[in-house]
Amino acid sequence: MTNQMQWINALSTRPSLEGAVTEVVEKIQKSLSVLPDLGILFISSTYASDYSRLIPLILEKLPLPLLIGCSGGGIVGINGSSDILEVEGKSALSLTVAVLPGVKLKGFHLMPENLPDLDASPQTWSQLVGVSPQENPHFILLSEPLAPKMTDLVEGLDFAYPQAVKVGGLASTSMINLPSALFYYQLGKSDPDLYHQGTVGVALSGNIVVESIVAQGCRPIGQPYQVSQGDRNIILKLEQFGENGPPLHFLRDLMSNLSEHDRQLAQHSLFIGVVRDEFTQELQPGDFLIRNFLGVDPRLGAIAIGDRVRPGQRIQFHLRDAQTSAEDLELLLQAYSSGNNSTNSIKGALMFSCLGRGEMLYGVPNFDSQLFRHYFPQIPLGGFFCHGEIGPVGKQTFLHGYTSALAIFRQPN
Repeated sequence: MTNQMQWINALSTRPSLEGAVTEVVEKIQKSLSVLPDLGILFISSTYASDYSRLIPLILEKLPLPLLIGCSGGGIVGINGSSDILEVEGKSALSLTVAVLPGVKLKGFHLMPENLPDLDASPQTWSQLVGVSPQENPHFILLSEPLAPKMTDLVEGLDFAYPQAVKVGGLASTSMINLPSALFYYQLGKSDPDLYHQGTVGVALSGNIVVESIVAQGCRPIGQPYQVSQGDRNIILKLEQFGENGPPLHFLRDLMSNLSEHDRQLAQHSLFIGVVRDEFTQELQPGDFLIRNFLGVDPRLGAIAIGDRVRPGQRIQFHLRDAQTSAEDLELLLQAYSSGNNSTNSIKGALMFSCLGRGEMLYGVPNFDSQLFRHYFPQIPLGGFFCHGEIGPVGKQTFLHGYTSALAIFRQPN
């Protein structure tokens, strides 16, 4: 029995499901020292007609006590040449397995209609998940796209497990009108292992450290403003340097001072950054929660954003492009690797990247994953392109768009 944590990933792009499963299992078995405790899979929608066969095919070749996964419009993993690939819109199966000595695992499948009200006690949430907060768990979450109550779920988990890292993504497909898939198998569970609704996940507690990097891929423009009047997700009035007025007035002023390149970019890639910690004076990129800019009301001069706002909050306009996304992720990876004395204890990682990133954004394949490999050359990486990414900003967990959210797994020193 080993006391060393072990993470292994294998990717196959074979067009037949049997061939893909055989390839990833054979690669994994060459590196395994003992039977794994956990499996995490991501599969492209080209195999959709065979989804129901996936779990039985894997278990037949590799007994796993717990296995979760989902479909993705793009799949991330390590091929036979040890290269990390992001396979977009083509056949791909990525399987990550982990040997986790001293780690307690609890899988779950949660349906939206069974979630407690947000005024329910933390105990109600922990009973639903089946894990005590005293166990200090961390969570990997995979959910249906456009999941109802997804924000309620992450808020509820934050309420019940305030110290826990929660990271994951919403399942996706590369084909219109094709339902996404969630997979959840646990030894002894009699329920199905293929779902199209709800959230599947795993809680990990004990001898493991889980950390996250959330790269939102935007840069601030202009100066921060304070919301002086708002209604739900509508900002009616802003204040800056003692001047109070409609947001559209401030936005027009800002646009007139931008470079031609940034003015063009703002036509289609303008976002709002909401400051998460009201006590932060010197604002850095990681201090903002990036939300969609939804539109304007020219009559009132108001703007709508993809989140609730309240008076007193600070906001700043942001722009997003390939260069900014690349620089943002690189800065975060650089800061993590240089500021963490325990990088040699990292054993594995998962990447949850937006469908709007990848080759569509950068113009070249494998960009985010290659950047990760530059800083962590030996770490196995699996993942997929999501319909929304789950990860923390500050001390709260959010559902994001256009981000790359990384879960990093370390063995405690």
